[in-house]
Amino acid sequence: MRQGTSGISLVEGEGFSRHNEQWAVHCAGQIKDWDPAAIIGQREAKRLDRNTQLGLAAAIEAVQHAGIDLSKGDPERAGVVVGSGIGGIKTIEDSVTTLLDRGPTRLSPFTVPRLMANASTGNISIRFGMQGPASTHVTACASSGHAIGDALTYFRRGLVDVMIVGGSEAAVSPLCLGAFMTMKALTTSKSPTTASRPFDRARDGFVLSEGAAMFVFETEEHAKKRGAKIYAELLGAANSSDACHITAPDPEGRGATRAMRWALQDAGLNPEDIDYINAHGTSTPLGDKAEVTAISTLFGDHARASAGGKLMMSSTKSMHGHCLGSSGAVELIACIHGVHDGIVAPTINLDTPDEAFDIDLIPHVAREKKIRTAMNNTFGFGGHNVSLIIGRYHG
Repeated sequence: MRQGTSGISLVEGEGFSRHNEQWAVHCAGQIKDWDPAAIIGQREAKRLDRNTQLGLAAAIEAVQHAGIDLSKGDPERAGVVVGSGIGGIKTIEDSVTTLLDRGPTRLSPFTVPRLMANASTGNISIRFGMQGPASTHVTACASSGHAIGDALTYFRRGLVDVMIVGGSEAAVSPLCLGAFMTMKALTTSKSPTTASRPFDRARDGFVLSEGAAMFVFETEEHAKKRGAKIYAELLGAANSSDACHITAPDPEGRGATRAMRWALQDAGLNPEDIDYINAHGTSTPLGDKAEVTAISTLFGDHARASAGGKLMMSSTKSMHGHCLGSSGAVELIACIHGVHDGIVAPTINLDTPDEAFDIDLIPHVAREKKIRTAMNNTFGFGGHNVSLIIGRYHG
């Protein structure tokens, strides 16, 4: 994200070479040359779907990075909440093949615990002995945004001191890629590094990606007591429903507007207080337009570049693609480091911005800019909208 380079590549893997002439999608965001056993152990890795491997590995890395010993403290005040839009799809695909080719007795006894959407939550809780609130959100691309907002509620209710929060997705599979392809949601570009181009006039669909991001959330008191390095503060969260269409966004962005407005109210902020928005920005013609419409409606001249508006917005999906249910968590990283480090991630491949998008979209190159607050938007099929607000921690 800092370098403004693409992580997208041509699709690889078993299953994509069959019916080759029928594939109209060529690019995806795949994690390559990665050995889950190196992080979670060989025996455990064999029992888990790739979705859970990614989620558990990210949680382990987050705990290590935070320097926290979760065996200390009250386990009943330690919880987990994770979002995943698809769950263990690879296990489902492989199991259907086994069932058809070899019969039901050849199905693995680990099939159900592998395919469960809540497998990451359960395995993280078990790994770290976290006995407090534990839940999983499955709201398409808004899943991890909902998870993060849910975690904030647990803290405000005084139920927890520490939580592992985030999202995981491993849906770059023949079934998912083919299904999104037939609904014409994906780009047909054959150029991986320029395939994802949010807000550009040449955008023609999103790039399907896999990935996970996990965070250690703590109360201020808990973090200070153990001498933690605090990167940012979660100030507010809100969600809404379009109640419009099962896959297409409200064309006027009214549901997104409500989520953003309510998040501002939850954080006690005004629109002018937001310095940066990490947009949902999937690179679809309808989605990008609806989001810009919503932001223009709510933020007014603060968002209009032609009026001297100071609001900055970018879509990091231009670099890592669309991680579906984990996208909110993956993109929260850009918000956290934006307020902590003063480096705002760009929108790459923005060569010809849509003329109607009168917003500073940070084209091509990351920007060094001291910002106080950042908003993170995640919107999902079903009409789900989530907005989160991150602020600089002042100690």
